[in-house]
Amino acid sequence: MVNVAMISGWHVHAKGYAREINDNGNARVCAVWDEDEKRGREWAEELGCAFIKRYDDVLKNPEIDAVAIVSPTNKHAQLLLKAAKAGKHIFTEKVLTLDNEDAQKVAKAVKKSGIHFTISFPHKCSDALNFVKRLADEGKLGRITYARLRNCHSGSIDNWLPPHFYDAKQCGGGAMMDLGAHPMYLLNWFLGRPLRVQSAFTNITDRPVEDNAVSVIEFENGAIGVSETGFVSRCDRYEFDISGTEGAARVTDSTVEYCNLSDTDRKWITPDVPKLYIPSPVNSWIDSIENNREDSDYFGIDAAVELTKMMTAAYASSTGGVRADV
Repeated sequence: MVNVAMISGWHVHAKGYAREINDNGNARVCAVWDEDEKRGREWAEELGCAFIKRYDDVLKNPEIDAVAIVSPTNKHAQLLLKAAKAGKHIFTEKVLTLDNEDAQKVAKAVKKSGIHFTISFPHKCSDALNFVKRLADEGKLGRITYARLRNCHSGSIDNWLPPHFYDAKQCGGGAMMDLGAHPMYLLNWFLGRPLRVQSAFTNITDRPVEDNAVSVIEFENGAIGVSETGFVSRCDRYEFDISGTEGAARVTDSTVEYCNLSDTDRKWITPDVPKLYIPSPVNSWIDSIENNREDSDYFGIDAAVELTKMMTAAYASSTGGVRADV
């Protein structure tokens, strides 16, 4: 049984992660720490576990095997570094850190410690996206030249996001830093090493952070990726388009269509997408600890560092008005 301490209830997904841990069967939430003591104590009571007032006491406790870090993003670097050095297995909400130097420090500490590390990249578990990834990897689309992913919701205009999600200091940004992380890590997954980013971020609701954002990324292989996100769109579908020299594919919500020269004779078809049952990041993490197996590359520390690099460049471009190197 893996004993996990929840590190903060700040993030909107914190309670969902705690439920996943307790539902896993091989893990349990045994403690809560929170920078907001009142919130932490209330959550610990709800979970039926201990509240630990000092983070260092969490890390010193030999009965705690692992930490799930869902704190304000600007606290990630310090919390992650301490946990890795203490030998606690780490699950973390994205993004890893808010700057590249901290990301490299965390990566070094994670690799040195030998702990099991997972970052929450849940869209990599999609059957539809994995089907398209296989098409691309098998060369069915030829040389990939372009990809675009749009991931939006109405959190700002329907006012269901918590107020602290608009705190630039805690979050490090707005829509791109939160929801836009998914298109960013997926474009990295599909297209490889990013080189430069050009961003356009706007503010629709007069909050302190951007709520409407697009970044255009140039990749080492010559492909162009477009990451579209926002908190100000209603009735928007999840859309992923990818094109290459031999074909193209599209994911709309969970439906796949594709067209190529070899299999479909240039006609668009809707294939049956197999159920892959890829474990969620939380369940993959627990399994890696319980069975001491290798961490999944889908959610590993190197992929986490790449996301921070892409985000850093995206925000540098948005404020500088020019392309920024990754």
